[in-house]
Amino acid sequence: MLSRKSGYGKREKRKGVKGQIELVSANAAGIDIGSEKHFVAVPSDRAEEPVRSFGCYTADLREMALWLLECRIETVAMESTGVYWVPVYLILESYGIDVKLVDARHAKNVPGRKTDVCDCQWLQQLHSYGLLRGCFIPDRRTRTLREYWRQRQSLVESASREILHMQKSLEQMNIQLHKAISDITGVTGMLMIRAIVRGERRPIVLAGMRARGIKKSEAEIVKALTGDYREEHLFTLKQSLELYDILQQKIAECDRKVQEHLSTYEAKVDTDSLKALEAKNWSRRKNQPYFDLRQELYRVTGVDLTRIDGISSLTAQIIISEIGLDVSAFASEKQFASYLTLSPENRITGGKVRRRSTRRSSNRVAASLRLSAQSLERSDSALGAYYRRMKARLGAPKAITATAHKLACLIYRALRYGMEYVDIGQNEYERRFREQQLKSLNKRASALGYDLVPTAVGVVS
Repeated sequence: MLSRKSGYGKREKRKGVKGQIELVSANAAGIDIGSEKHFVAVPSDRAEEPVRSFGCYTADLREMALWLLECRIETVAMESTGVYWVPVYLILESYGIDVKLVDARHAKNVPGRKTDVCDCQWLQQLHSYGLLRGCFIPDRRTRTLREYWRQRQSLVESASREILHMQKSLEQMNIQLHKAISDITGVTGMLMIRAIVRGERRPIVLAGMRARGIKKSEAEIVKALTGDYREEHLFTLKQSLELYDILQQKIAECDRKVQEHLSTYEAKVDTDSLKALEAKNWSRRKNQPYFDLRQELYRVTGVDLTRIDGISSLTAQIIISEIGLDVSAFASEKQFASYLTLSPENRITGGKVRRRSTRRSSNRVAASLRLSAQSLERSDSALGAYYRRMKARLGAPKAITATAHKLACLIYRALRYGMEYVDIGQNEYERRFREQQLKSLNKRASALGYDLVPTAVGVVS
């Protein structure tokens, strides 16, 4: 324990006075979100009962909003608990109240008795002193697009499960269709499966439905389609096929809603640029939308994100639906990458770095960027060369994260400043990297009083 005569104690005392916490917002409230009840705390001088509980019905939430306005509340902080916060957020936002959604880890209560009343009062106190930072929430139009696209992604996942069910039924009947053709949901595969469901059993007839691009010979396909047909397996195959067709219809409906919603965005490029992009042939591939998504994204963003190596139109759509067109909420590309949990989380204790790994996250944009980074392993682009260099140095997992971080920075520059990405190629990237290494080595040698001599012109003793 420091004595009063100690100079350290005096400095600590003066430092404590300068670092005194000041009240930032006197019109702040805190809400503890629950599945059945929401507890709301306002400053003690605003109401006779500064803490009230409200139900989860819409009428109760509107009553909550009116009570907060009566208490002259301008901003509210609440934790992101499941999906229960969504209706509260939307209704309070419609009443003009600034709502900050905070991470539960940033609002941990002090040790002791924990109740809903204490939680909402603690949130109110932290928020009034400006100690809470709100999570990033995109605008309403982006949230609408996000709901459409997330629904489409869930439908695609459900359709993939039905494909596995169809393949299982075929395997149980010893119909090796997946060995004869690469994709059983392609044109040839669906023709054969539909014919089997209709009652066709002759392998020679089924083999005659193959397209020209099939590499297997007719004899091999006949052997693969000769199976042991059982009623129960045909029944499961039929139901899986029907469910797959229904899901494809629902996916097409989602695509129409996405296209209609994107049409409400104003165009950021002229008609000539759109026509130049239209000149390229477009054909729908598996799981692709039923419209030219790349052209539509280019129209609303003003930049072609697919020019970045590894970024497909589907990945670009995920980014736009999750983040939006305006990335100015992030002051820099470093903050953007940190939000996506693609930056190291340095934890320093006692002057030593205890941890540098990235945080675990379920961010959809980060997951899609990691997949894009992994696809660059055999690319001849500069990004592909960067991935291979990082993989040789750090291993595959860290190389994927590092490349995803670089992709996030490129996307931020494109959306924020309208910068078009130009690939310099693998050879140019390696040449620049070698020059950078030589410059660093020359600098280090010069600091030690040495000069670097190239081995090609040096004297060999």
